[in-house]
Amino acid sequence: MGSDRTRGMRRGLTSYGDPAFSLYLRKAFIKAMGYSDDALDRTIVGIANTFSGYNACHRNAPELCEAIKRGVMLAGGLPVEFPTISLHESFSHPTSMFLRNLMAMDTEEMIRAQPMDSVVLIGGCDKTVPAQLMAAASADIPAIQVVTGPMVTGSYRGERLGACTDCRRYWGMHRAGDVDQAEIEEISGKLAPTAGTCMVMGTASTMACMTEALGMMLPDGAAIPAIAADRLRHAEAAGRRAVALAEDGLAPSKIMTSAAFANALRVLLAVGGSSNGLVHITAVAGRLGIEVDLEAFDRMGRETPVLVDLKPSGQHYMEDLQNAGGMTAVLRELEPLLDLNCLTVSGKTLGENLAAAPSSWEQSVVRPINSPVHPQGGIAVLRGNLAPDGAIIKQSAALPALFKHRGHAVVFDSLEDLAARIDDPNLQLSADDVLVLRNAGPKGAPGMPEAGYIPIPKKLASEGVNDMVRISDARMSGTAFGTVVLHVTPEAAVGGPLALVRTGDLIELDVEARRLQLEVDAAELERRRAAWRPPRIPHGASRGYLKLYLQHVTQADRGADFDFMLPPLNGRMTP
Repeated sequence: MGSDRTRGMRRGLTSYGDPAFSLYLRKAFIKAMGYSDDALDRTIVGIANTFSGYNACHRNAPELCEAIKRGVMLAGGLPVEFPTISLHESFSHPTSMFLRNLMAMDTEEMIRAQPMDSVVLIGGCDKTVPAQLMAAASADIPAIQVVTGPMVTGSYRGERLGACTDCRRYWGMHRAGDVDQAEIEEISGKLAPTAGTCMVMGTASTMACMTEALGMMLPDGAAIPAIAADRLRHAEAAGRRAVALAEDGLAPSKIMTSAAFANALRVLLAVGGSSNGLVHITAVAGRLGIEVDLEAFDRMGRETPVLVDLKPSGQHYMEDLQNAGGMTAVLRELEPLLDLNCLTVSGKTLGENLAAAPSSWEQSVVRPINSPVHPQGGIAVLRGNLAPDGAIIKQSAALPALFKHRGHAVVFDSLEDLAARIDDPNLQLSADDVLVLRNAGPKGAPGMPEAGYIPIPKKLASEGVNDMVRISDARMSGTAFGTVVLHVTPEAAVGGPLALVRTGDLIELDVEARRLQLEVDAAELERRRAAWRPPRIPHGASRGYLKLYLQHVTQADRGADFDFMLPPLNGRMTP
């Protein structure tokens, strides 16, 4: 913690050339909010409020703010909430991933610009938590993460439903003609029945679980339902703890170490988490100069089983995980594989937190490590001439019969091409073919949208086909399922090998061998490369944020962050 001369209202004074006048003017204006001198002399805890009328995942953010404020004041501090950008996956054009870095920059600059001794970050929907962790890593003032929490499940004709795995399942049935228009509209009102994030192990839940394992969230905060009283009690505790973090000067860089990132990656594998979790945690680590070693991550996956029986890799929902003991139950099973000496925002180590938690009990959602849901981790890293810098597959949500597959490519050059032709009855293809989507990566789309979950063509879906091998440089929602290869790097838009694939080429996928191979000889690929031309630059790319994004976004293996936001790599690797 800084001296009294740099704490509270004295932090980061506005530049008027007279620091005493700057403080005087600041106090004059903040007093218009009704604060007393006593309040203004306290430790100040900023609260990044991401409520938005466009973001149902954050509908409960105002309630959380009040609970956090209560905790701050009970600990003798002064809470001050402030707004930042808020992102919802379904309300962000062209994709929330395009805006993640903007939210990270906004949050970081607001933390730096405004006087606060520590900050509580309220996140939830997919890209908000990674954006806030990226900001916390860069600003490096004491910070603690709170999430809005998952929805509880809905019900349709006696069946439990959860966004958005069941959204996709029913939409597939609708495309196949098994669910008519009236019924699909009725179902849409049952999929998201409360405030909160998707109640399956999508990206939001994955990032919450990883954040707890990383040490940036108080214990057992990941899985509490958004509408539960415990969610508010957890927020109050975070407010209390934020005051202590400020007084102790416990900065994020002391918590988010290489070993802590390894713990988070271990949890990503064990919960059958979203493939997006890998690109997001890579971005957070990159803000601290830490590199994610994909080969080591893949080796970790071979020894880390999926333990959590949750959709889309299993059967249950996040409220069931909370009832089974939350992340404590998962972390206890993983104890032999974790670094328990990592410091957390609680002020204690991960091991000390687990030792202090209530004892576990018999349940069926979190499996014993010797009786897992899947014997290996949820994500595998693929290499080959089609993905020299890597690609990934969420094997826990894929069809094992397609893990070793060889088929002819059916190529779509863009999102527009995919939309125009995927359901064309004249499209020539079979269930054994490999659907390839390109120019959908960080630069190509732009924004690396969740388009990797290429829909099964209607004429095949109507014949009962529900999975095919699909390959792209895009992402996939953590709520999705299927044999989908993602994050092919380098992407097609920068001349990666995916740009050279032609319809009819043979592609081999071998998940066990971790291979993704285009069966075209090197000489022919060189001829194609000589003839390749970059795709058309998107409309509006001459100005504003889009120009900035296209000029500076990195590839997926660097987290798709901006190159100018990353410090030099310092030799630290994780896992």
